[in-house]
Amino acid sequence: MDDWTRTYASKILNAAQAVSHIKRGSRVFIGTGCGEPQHLIRAMAADWNLQDILIYQMLSFTLAKFIEDEQFLKRFSIKNFFISRLMRKAAFEGKIDYIPAYLSQIPGLFESHRIGLDIALVQVSPPDKYGYCSLGISVDITRAGLEQARLVIAQVNPRMPRTWGDSFVHTDEIDILVPYEEPLVESFPSLPDNEVTRRIGHYISQLVDDGSTLQVGFGNLPYHIIKHLEGKKDLGLHTQVLTDGFLPLFEKKVITNKRKTLLPDRTVASFCMGSRRLYDFVDNNPAFYFRSSEFVNDPLVIARNDRLISISAALEVDLTGQVCSDSIGNMFFSGIGDQVDFLRGSAMSKGGFSIIALPSTAHGGKLSRIVPVLSEGAGVATTRGDVNFVVTEYGIAELAGKSIYQRVMELAQIAHPKFREELIEIARQRHYIFADQLPPSSDDLIFIEAYKSSFVTRNGKTIEFRPLLPSDEFAYRNFFYSLQDKTIYMRFFYKMRNFTHEVVQKQWASQDYRQNISIIGLAQKGGYKEIVAIGSYAKEDEERAEVALVVREDYQGMGVGSFLLGWLEYVARLNGFKGFSATVLKENTAMLQVFRKRYPNCEVRFGGGSEVLVRMNFADARPEEKGAAPASAVRGSGS
Repeated sequence: MDDWTRTYASKILNAAQAVSHIKRGSRVFIGTGCGEPQHLIRAMAADWNLQDILIYQMLSFTLAKFIEDEQFLKRFSIKNFFISRLMRKAAFEGKIDYIPAYLSQIPGLFESHRIGLDIALVQVSPPDKYGYCSLGISVDITRAGLEQARLVIAQVNPRMPRTWGDSFVHTDEIDILVPYEEPLVESFPSLPDNEVTRRIGHYISQLVDDGSTLQVGFGNLPYHIIKHLEGKKDLGLHTQVLTDGFLPLFEKKVITNKRKTLLPDRTVASFCMGSRRLYDFVDNNPAFYFRSSEFVNDPLVIARNDRLISISAALEVDLTGQVCSDSIGNMFFSGIGDQVDFLRGSAMSKGGFSIIALPSTAHGGKLSRIVPVLSEGAGVATTRGDVNFVVTEYGIAELAGKSIYQRVMELAQIAHPKFREELIEIARQRHYIFADQLPPSSDDLIFIEAYKSSFVTRNGKTIEFRPLLPSDEFAYRNFFYSLQDKTIYMRFFYKMRNFTHEVVQKQWASQDYRQNISIIGLAQKGGYKEIVAIGSYAKEDEERAEVALVVREDYQGMGVGSFLLGWLEYVARLNGFKGFSATVLKENTAMLQVFRKRYPNCEVRFGGGSEVLVRMNFADARPEEKGAAPASAVRGSGS
């Protein structure tokens, strides 16, 4: 016998003896997911003396093996706080019950005895020389469950890792010890990576800056998108669940936790769901700090992490921004889980925000997940007031602070192209948008990702450049009204006073993003980005396009116009053009200088009036200006 078994011989029983202490009508808590005590669960199911037992568990795996047994269901009633993939069919059929609750509040339900517990079945590592066992990969609500139960039965498994943090339980807190070694439950994504998840991951990577602290939720999609963050630096991690998806980020030193503001240098988590490789990685590793759900999921604790980015999945999102993540209509599918806790925590975090990710369609593309209204019976886990970014494989919608009109346009343009017109039509009928509103392009605009870049001015300001989208209407309007009268006159050749909805629609409705396009420059202002520059070109003939650009006065003289002209040339080259033409007022000497700087041999024709015609050939661009690379960041001198 091991030394510990001699020390605690008076507490040791076999599994059958241990579960015999469960009385008729008992309320039994079982440890979570991959940390559940499989041997004790099997012994409990095999004991026919156990009748009318209520089982509470967050994530069930082993119980799924018994759920088709009618006799088992007559003896045991299962209540899950989250419905695992293996239990989904049983939930649809009404064989198990679901308790919708925020993970941060479940321990309080136990402590207040609103959910009373008689027995706790948990799994722990063998005790050390001081008598401390570890809850290992299942701290979450397990600690609260065993603390509130009248009787605690622990399966002692040498394969359970010893994890640092609030995972330790002294043998004095355990009534019965059941030594039994077996492999821990392992859990992997049920669906493989695919083009949709790769595109979603690409867009999410654009939102995550170096030094951010992440939370990544349950599910196949969050698991797969993590790999798209491998190019980031010094990320932190404060999350409910650890999966194998994080391992490459740890191994490549992408997640270092160095820039975290809460518990720096340590990953904060609550439990693990993955492989033996993951369990070995966290075993006795002081870089991981496991805490219970009332700490990890507390929005006030979450908010102590600056730049906290919450990434979670959803089943559908309606045009106003309501999110359903736990049911498909009336059928319960998963659970509230950690989504709401982290959305609210990230909203309070300095520089933090949340991302809801979902494929644009379901059922092989037959149904849109961006919907006019949530399905009948669908649960609103996340209200429209909690949502910040929504991401599909067709782009990023930013909803925070946006009106219903703006939300409709943001979400319609990231819906699958075949559903966009229908969504806009229904929004019109509901008076969410203008009656004359044009739908977004029905093209798959993934190709315009190549049109994105950024520029750093000599005073250190970063300006991001991307194509103008329908959802930019209000930002474009604000840009126009921020310009001085002289600047407006130089751009439009008359004192344009109004920049109406109709004017903006004409601007972006004519865009095909190849022959006609507008590129906007966005600069950070507080918690959002505002347009500070815009450049456009429109096809003139097969080889030439007419170009025009304007930069807000406080960004003039920083090289922004020169960069924007070069970037428009890059986009035009991609689309087969060989030169630009422009019409400029004679008095607009600054713009003429921008053109001459890039194209020293440009042809300038001065007519008898106030306008000047400039013709520029890309082949004549200054050598150091030629062939602008499609980089994610192109640094400029600011000249």
